[in-house]
Amino acid sequence: MKKSQLPELPLEEWEETQITLHLWLQIVGKLKMELMPKRNHWWHITLLVSSKGLTTGPMPHDKGNFTFEFNFVDHKLELVTSWGFENSFKLDDGLSVAGFYNKIYKLLDEIGLNPKILGVPYDHPCKEAFADCDTYNRYQADYVNRFFEILVFTNNAFQAFSGCFMGKVSPVQLYWHHMDLAVTRFSGEPGPPMWDNASKADKEAYSHEVISAGFWSGDQNVRGAAYYSYTYPSPEGVDQETLKPEAAYWQDANGSPMAMLMYDDLLKTDDPEKALLDFLETTYDAGAKRAGWPEGLKAEPNLEE
Repeated sequence: MKKSQLPELPLEEWEETQITLHLWLQIVGKLKMELMPKRNHWWHITLLVSSKGLTTGPMPHDKGNFTFEFNFVDHKLELVTSWGFENSFKLDDGLSVAGFYNKIYKLLDEIGLNPKILGVPYDHPCKEAFADCDTYNRYQADYVNRFFEILVFTNNAFQAFSGCFMGKVSPVQLYWHHMDLAVTRFSGEPGPPMWDNASKADKEAYSHEVISAGFWSGDQNVRGAAYYSYTYPSPEGVDQETLKPEAAYWQDANGSPMAMLMYDDLLKTDDPEKALLDFLETTYDAGAKRAGWPEGLKAEPNLEE
C-alpha cells in the first residue's frame, strides 16, 4: 500500500469511539468464547479481518453454523446462518454498549440461542456491566473506516510475514480483550513454568516459547497507534539488537524488553509496507538469535510475487 493511501489515526480524535467499539468487540468475543470448541492458546475466541470488517467466522449451531460480522463498510452488525437466515442492525452514533448488548441478544433469540457470558468488560478501565453501560455510545464512522483500512493493511503484511515461517504460527487474529491484531511464531519448545498466581489466560497463551508481533490503536498508556513485538521468555540482551526502520525502538514492558514502532512514524517512511516488514523481520531475528531458535524455522520472503 502506498504511503498516501494510509490514513492518520490520532487517538484523541476518536478515543470515545474506540472505547465504544472495543466494548462491542468484547461482547461478540465473549459470545464466541462461549460457543466455540476450545483451541490451543485461546485461538477459538479471536476475531478475524474480513473484506468488510471483523468476523467471528462460522460458529456451531444445531442447524449448522452462523457468523457475526462487523461490517465497517456499511456500518452494521450482521448475522448470517448456514440455513439462509440473515439479519442485522445499524452501528450508529448514539448506540450505547447497553443498546448493542440488547440488540445482539435479540438477534441470537431469533436463531434460538441464549448463551450466557460474564457480562462485564475484561481487563478494561470501564467496569460497568454491558447491559447497563450507557456511558460509551460514540460511533464516528469516518474513524472506524480509518481503523479498518489500517487493519487490512496490517493483516496483509502479517500474512506475508507468516508465510516466511516453517514452524507453528498462529492465525493473524484480533484479540478482543486488548483490541490488538497479532501474529505469533513458536519455536516448538515448551515455555518455562509460570508463577503460581499467573492467570489461566497467560498460562495457556505462553505454554510454549513465542515471538509475537501486533498492532493496536493506543490506550491510556500508549497515546497513539503502534506496532509491537516481544519474545517470551525474553532472552538476555535482546534489546541490544538493531531494529529497522530507524524509528523503531526498545522499551521496558513489565520488566521485559518490547520492540515498538509508532504508526505515525511508519507513515513518515517512503514505503510503509517495507518498513513494517523490516520491523517484523528484525524483531524476529533479534529474539530468535538471542533465544537460540533453530535457524531452519525461517524462510526468506519472496517479495517479487
